Amino acid sequence: MDPENSSTTKGPVSPASSNGNPAVTASSILTTLAHVSAPFLSTFLLIHLSAPIAANIGGSRLASSVMLLGREYYQTAFGERYLLLFPFAIHVTSSVAKRPSTPKSRVRIRKLTSLLSISAYAALFLFVPIHVATHRLLPAEADYLARSASDVNLDPLGSSELDFEFVKTAIKTWPLRSWVLYTGLVGCVLVHAAEGASILYTRYIKGRVGLPSRPSPRGSDRGLIRSNRRTAVVAGVAALPVLTGLWVLSRESLFALSSVVRRYQATLMGAWVYRL
Repeated sequence: MDPENSSTTKGPVSPASSNGNPAVTASSILTTLAHVSAPFLSTFLLIHLSAPIAANIGGSRLASSVMLLGREYYQTAFGERYLLLFPFAIHVTSSVAKRPSTPKSRVRIRKLTSLLSISAYAALFLFVPIHVATHRLLPAEADYLARSASDVNLDPLGSSELDFEFVKTAIKTWPLRSWVLYTGLVGCVLVHAAEGASILYTRYIKGRVGLPSRPSPRGSDRGLIRSNRRTAVVAGVAALPVLTGLWVLSRESLFALSSVVRRYQATLMGAWVYRL
């Protein structure tokens, strides 16, 4: 989430070098918190996206198997709380709080219109809430949602039933909006990850391994365009196997029983975007 939405000065400012300025100290601490939490989210992202990537090789069966294995990391009582939700809360809170806490004397180079900010806020306020609601929260309420949509009593969906047949049902029943939601989610998250990785590399790795330090390209319009183009290329390369995996899934037939498909549809219709 926008780990450096307000720019630093000519070099990183640590609490020790803030000369007693509380605003500079707070800004430095918030930046560190945003950076420290980022690897946890990157690990989750790598594990989570490996499932649709696997669909390119083995279709929905392999993708579902990889997803179930991945849940052992991010959907256990410990993993979900301390390896995903807690780092996510720290990342979002520190990044959002950093903008108003940054001293006015420090030059701002990351505007709300930057790729880092746009991708972050689009994911945070649109794509991530819809994805979490439809794929995590609403399945437990499938029985209630189904009763309002039909005369048949349907049970809640267990974790073992939420495999890639659920994704296939969404794509086949609502193809346009599902593709927009999945593509938007993957695109925003990977653009933000690519921008964030560049920031972390420049700040923590580049100088320490003896690579030459060059002025930031963001100081000129040409440099900003070049940087944005590089980010788009990296994010596009990373997103391609994910989206082709979803395309492979969309070409498969539904293997789930018709009763299970109806439960999937009832779950998805619990979200406003699928009721439009």
